[in-house]
Formats: sequence, structure tokens, C-alpha cells
Amino acid sequence: MDKVFKALSDPTRRRVLQLLREREMTAGELADCFDLSKPTLSGHFAVLREADLVSSDRTGTTITYRLNVSTLEEALLGFAEAFGIGEAKAKSSSPRKAGGSHV
Repeated sequence: MDKVFKALSDPTRRRVLQLLREREMTAGELADCFDLSKPTLSGHFAVLREADLVSSDRTGTTITYRLNVSTLEEALLGFAEAFGIGEAKAKSSSPRKAGGSHV
């Protein structure tokens, strides 16, 4: 989970994930969306791969990236469980007694 949140801490990497949510893209297509050097973007891609948020396939000199949604879902669910977020929601949605005053 630490690697996922480290990867999500950077706005450029979050934007890459947003773009990949729409469709898989090559490294070149992604690079066209940013005003960053290719080595800088390559570093961002490495962090995303290490966190298993994206997967990549190489065909010749072309690398195609795709979003790995399951890793993101698992991290967010683990985070929610660690802080009892799902439990708090379930407790707050319990029915209230009629006629009582609520402040």
C-alpha cells in the first residue's frame, strides 16, 4: 500500500492514471500530454510500474501502458478498512428513533 500512495502523491502520476483510465496509451502518446522531458516521464512510469498501478508491453521500441485498476481498488479498500471508514458509514446509516430530537 505504501508504494501505491507514494505513486499517487505526485500530480503528474495521477494525471497519467487519469489518461490511462480512458484507454491504453504508448509512452509517446503520454509524453505528448505533458511538458516534461522523456527521462522525467520515464521516472514517473517506473514509480507507477513499481506500485503495480500500470502494466506495460514492449513491441519493438514502443511501450504501451495500461491502468491496473485492481491494485488501486485494493489499496483504497485497505486504507478504508485501516481507518474504519466502511464501518463508520454503516453505523451512521442505521435507522433513528422517530420523534427524537437530533442536534
